[in-house]
Amino acid sequence: MARGRTPLSPSIAITPRGPLNATIRPPGSKSITNRALVCAALAAGRSTLSGALDSDDTRVMVDCLRKLGIAVDHSAEARTLTVDGCGGRISAREADLFVGNSGTTVRFLTALVTLGRGVYRLDGVARMRERPIEDQLDALRQLGAKLTCELGTGCPPVRVEANGLPGGKSRVRGDVSSQFLSGLLMTAPCALSDVELSVDGVLVSQPYIHMTLAVMRSFGIAVEIAPDLSHFKIRGARRYEPREYAIEPDASAASYFFGAAAIAGGQATVDGLSRQSLQGDIAFADVLAQMGCDVEFDDVHNRTTVRSGALHGTDVNMNAISDTVQTLGAVALFADGPTTITGVGHIRHKETDRIAAMATELRKLGATVEEFADGMKITPGPLHGAAIDTYDDHRMAMSLALAGLRIPGVVINDPGCTAKTYPEFFQDLASLK
Repeated sequence: MARGRTPLSPSIAITPRGPLNATIRPPGSKSITNRALVCAALAAGRSTLSGALDSDDTRVMVDCLRKLGIAVDHSAEARTLTVDGCGGRISAREADLFVGNSGTTVRFLTALVTLGRGVYRLDGVARMRERPIEDQLDALRQLGAKLTCELGTGCPPVRVEANGLPGGKSRVRGDVSSQFLSGLLMTAPCALSDVELSVDGVLVSQPYIHMTLAVMRSFGIAVEIAPDLSHFKIRGARRYEPREYAIEPDASAASYFFGAAAIAGGQATVDGLSRQSLQGDIAFADVLAQMGCDVEFDDVHNRTTVRSGALHGTDVNMNAISDTVQTLGAVALFADGPTTITGVGHIRHKETDRIAAMATELRKLGATVEEFADGMKITPGPLHGAAIDTYDDHRMAMSLALAGLRIPGVVINDPGCTAKTYPEFFQDLASLK
């Protein structure tokens, strides 16, 4: 079992505290860990990933890769993953892959298994069967793959009848999830011929595409890209190079500690992350600066510090850093005016409808929330404690726990859902001084 995986009670009461003077290093990035696992799995040889995250999302990725015949050795205590790559040739002729509720796993592996020679099925929890994937399947069909959504809903379960990925030209929708494109990009070098990808519509969460490309480069694959990320050319019939790869702390997880300082007062320093991070979510600190916090990016020592200040409401398009919307929602409760978040309609298709769920729970705490198709307006009101429902969404639990650092009586229901990406979150939150 992983460190900190002790079962949690059905609910946790948050104890108000502050001001803080905390230094913390969150666990490894889930997004980078799962991308590095895919690139290492496709490499021709052994790779070692250090600082890897051990969570539900990374565990289902590892389990699925093993079912595809790729050897992965996991040392939870050392936080390392050793991967014996398949050189782009999947040995398993069939596999039934359970992806839980991991969007990265289902979208990355749906593309990856098209490289195989056999029949593969991908399915997950009930919510996964509501998460869209048809647009990615359509893009893969344009490259010669044969895939279907078994229930005809445009969502998993997905059946793939693979005979290698021929390659060619494809268009992929960009406004639902950047994971569609990331999955295609990482698989394309192992296609039988060159691949050209064009993006239809506005590409959401663009920093995640830059992250994907950076991880691919680290494993020896360069991609020809248009400056606006609308077009990509990838040479086919290539192999990733095995390597030793260090994974950064998770910047989305870091947002909770930056938010904790903004809410509780004092300061929080996150080690291992600076302005040079591969992860776009480090820009959440800039949003806090916009609201009145003092932010120091220390590139020399590779750390970032947020110091509290008088919080002002703000108006921000969070399309590029949408995994931190809920963190900002919690911080917005303590601003001196309304905060408007836009550009994040795609988060309605995440672990839950995050706009609707956040609006409901913030209202329980006393805020007035106006919900839009692509965001919300949060107006602080007289605040009070409440029992917060988390919708089996790790980010609902972690973000709204922050409100309890200032508001007495905040109780988080189903705190165990944080195991998806951060099993030790509540232990780390309680340890803040």
